[in-house]
Amino acid sequence: MKRKTSNRLKSGLWLTAVMVLALALTACGGNAKEASGGTSDKTEGGGDFKVALLTPGPVNDNGWNAIAYNGLTKIKDELGAQTQYSEKVTPSDMTEFIRGYATDGYNVIIGHGFEFADPMKAVAQDFPDTWFLVTSASVSQSPNVASISINNREQGYLMGTVAALMSKSGTVAAIGGTDIPPMTNSVKGFEEGAKATVPSIEVLTTMTGSNDDIAKAKETAISLIEKGADVVMTNANQAGTGGIEAAKQKGVLAIGSNQDQNPNAPDTVVTSVIQDYPKAMAVVVKSIMDGTMKPEAQTLGVKEGAVYLAPYHGFDATMSQEVKDKIDATVKAMTDGTLAMKNE
Repeated sequence: MKRKTSNRLKSGLWLTAVMVLALALTACGGNAKEASGGTSDKTEGGGDFKVALLTPGPVNDNGWNAIAYNGLTKIKDELGAQTQYSEKVTPSDMTEFIRGYATDGYNVIIGHGFEFADPMKAVAQDFPDTWFLVTSASVSQSPNVASISINNREQGYLMGTVAALMSKSGTVAAIGGTDIPPMTNSVKGFEEGAKATVPSIEVLTTMTGSNDDIAKAKETAISLIEKGADVVMTNANQAGTGGIEAAKQKGVLAIGSNQDQNPNAPDTVVTSVIQDYPKAMAVVVKSIMDGTMKPEAQTLGVKEGAVYLAPYHGFDATMSQEVKDKIDATVKAMTDGTLAMKNE
């Protein structure tokens, strides 16, 4: 009996030790980030250089967050870095996530979105040997905070150009998510592009205030469609899919944003205006690895190949050559600098 009691005691102590160790590990670095509400996944590269990505939404949204994940994959595959990401990171958790990765020794931490700027700048002061990169922002802080942004106004202008040319009702709509510069600039650019292309066009615009409320974006899009819009653009991260769902349901057209969204609704999405953050992210991380990176803000657009149109897919055969030529003329003017605009 004593032997059996002793074995139970040893077994209990062993299990206790394992639980203590598990809890200790959970309190460190990446696992702490998983425990605080976001989710993480790790994909190893071949080198010792480590890059972490934080996104505000799910990386499978076929939109804004998926772009960043594609960039991280590009960094792993082309640069051989070790990579890890945390998705659905809320504003209240950002500082903890960023600090956790910095403490874990990551060389570069990328916050995908304007909202990561202030937490990045705050944490960066304690980790001078780590680079903190913010996308869709125009911030910098010596010696180790930089940002890359896409010319969202150019992106919106192209979307508005296509929408106006494809509209039969003479009314188009642009829906943004939260009231932050990257989204407000795209909506502003949409209106400018539509009116420059077809001066008589009526442009309906609104901001939903949410980047993850798909139902709200869909409801908003339906209300604008019922006001006469027959082409809809929604730039609201994950919530943007709601605008496409509304267009599909109501039998009108949609313009995709950030990533090629035609696969979401092949008979609805005419084209998408893509932000090539994957390319930009890989270029910047390469410069950090080479030791040539500077703490500065960089803005890339059509001229740099960071903003461009996705294929017309099934609409290619039905679009007139006149419409295609007008769209091409707008792209050419942006490329050669004849048509220039800046984010506000």
